[in-house]
Amino acid sequence: MNITAADVNKLRKQTGAGMMDCKKALVEANGDFEAAIDFLRAKGQKVAAKRSDRDAAEGLVIAKSTNDGTRGAMIVLNCETDFVAKNDAFGEVANSILDLAIETNPSNLDALMALNYPGSEQKISDKITEEIGKIGEKIELSAYESVSASKVVAYNHPGNKLASVVGFNNETGDAIARDVAMQVAAMDPVSLDKTSVPQEVVDRELQVGKDQAIEEGKPEEMAEKIAQGRLNKFFKENTLLSQSFIKDNKKSVEQYLKEQNSDLTITEFKRISLG
Repeated sequence: MNITAADVNKLRKQTGAGMMDCKKALVEANGDFEAAIDFLRAKGQKVAAKRSDRDAAEGLVIAKSTNDGTRGAMIVLNCETDFVAKNDAFGEVANSILDLAIETNPSNLDALMALNYPGSEQKISDKITEEIGKIGEKIELSAYESVSASKVVAYNHPGNKLASVVGFNNETGDAIARDVAMQVAAMDPVSLDKTSVPQEVVDRELQVGKDQAIEEGKPEEMAEKIAQGRLNKFFKENTLLSQSFIKDNKKSVEQYLKEQNSDLTITEFKRISLG
């Protein structure tokens, strides 16, 4: 397979690995980018285990919750430049769309796009097309997420490039809920706990851990045990309830919640980041 310089550069941008390492990884993976990333990881390259945020454009990520705190929503309105993202008019459009989502609770992004833009007979999709003509940049409503629970909190990181929405099974104080939402934003967990990690992620982590151990010279039987140990470490570092709490790393998020209320836990969370 012909590996182009553009392919190598794309993988380099995604992983931060060196050009020659990226080329070798793509050759070994026959051009498959996911397999190439796993190859780099197995060779000990420091590349991201989670790649959901890569290739993000400029724009705004904003989140809000309803007045009664039982539902939250989050959208991403993309543009090409940070200059446009910081424009007040662009922000007004993004907030108007999010306010409509909070009010109407559409089932998905397509349903949101089909709604009339506030104060207009235009669909949101048509409003975005209109804004493209005004601004002269590509604009896209690329994501919409919502969470419903007994208690929902939304967190917007300063700069509006990162936001999170978290649902709890019981009412809890705003400060406690915000701490957890900040945890989600800062630590980017892949799932709530190890039972909710997708099987393909588990399989990948086991394979990468085994390949790393073999690369380090360990026999295959030992490599499998080492891989299981590394998987357990992955669960601890990447599942929300097991993560060390950012305000007190001597306890997990789950322990922090139980200290507040023995029945308190998280039902669902969403997180979106640009770049």
